[in-house]
Amino acid sequence: MNEISIIGLDLAKNVFQIHGAGPDGKVVLRKKLNRGRLLEFFASLPICVVAMEACASAHYWGREIGKFGHDVRLINPSYVKPFLKRQKNDAADAEAIAEAASRPTMRFVGVKSAEKQASSMAFKVRDLLVRQRTQTINALRGHLMEYGLIVAQGIRHISRLKELMETYHDLPDLARGLCQDLLEHIESLSKQIAELEKGLRVRARQDDVASRLMTIPGIGAICATAMEALAPSAATFSKGRDFAAWIGLTPKQNSSGGKDRLGQISRMGQRDLRRLLVLGATAVVRWARRYGAPAGSWLARMVSKKPPKLIAVALANKMARIAWALMAHGGVYQTPASGTA
Repeated sequence: MNEISIIGLDLAKNVFQIHGAGPDGKVVLRKKLNRGRLLEFFASLPICVVAMEACASAHYWGREIGKFGHDVRLINPSYVKPFLKRQKNDAADAEAIAEAASRPTMRFVGVKSAEKQASSMAFKVRDLLVRQRTQTINALRGHLMEYGLIVAQGIRHISRLKELMETYHDLPDLARGLCQDLLEHIESLSKQIAELEKGLRVRARQDDVASRLMTIPGIGAICATAMEALAPSAATFSKGRDFAAWIGLTPKQNSSGGKDRLGQISRMGQRDLRRLLVLGATAVVRWARRYGAPAGSWLARMVSKKPPKLIAVALANKMARIAWALMAHGGVYQTPASGTA
């Protein structure tokens, strides 16, 4: 085992596959271990590089294995697939992980702390509850539409729907009871969402990075806390464009023969942050179109000649770059002088 320089670990629920390679890349060890013996194996193994795919439970195992002094590296699964030879099985996957991790140009995912995972969990739970509430509202509107009770979309119209239910006497008792249950479920979800958002706002005010991110127009408490929790360290990226590309806000390329062909945004990377940034940028663009942007500013020039959705995506890209600058170099957002941005 002293010859092992890198371990490729294929994660699973119960049975884990290990592939060990020496400094010259030759196979030194192939082994299967159950869950109970995995940490015991790494505790007795000389310090080496341990590579895993950044998938479910990877951060937990990364923290636990890292306690033994090993250099833990997490890899995006899409970067591992090109190194897979022919048939797919656990042994081949572990070998591909070890091979991918040995490449000098490979990009790795930082292991998250338990606290950072808890912060991201709070955001994701809120996102789940919001989707459930939207689904319930749409179901309620669809059921009542069959009885001629119609209101516009959105949670702000639920009170109007409730009033229509109370005044409509031809609604069968069974349907009325079921719709009442749906209304109570919507109210319960709204209370849970409000409590989570309250906690996120408190956390955003207390966290230095999140409070500075909120100085950027279009970034609120939810987006700031999500960026602090979901984004890797700013030191991972050499410049703001790399951070925007990681989020998926840069154009997709199909260039060849010295000719640059740029298409729509790639939509790769962190989709939750991308969605929040685009939503925040959309609010800024809507405000600028309604009340006007500062004369001579980049936003004013864009509003005068480009469609709103295109401006929102471009502004989201700028917001991502500014956010990286604040996370990497500190400080707060300062409105640029007229005509310079």
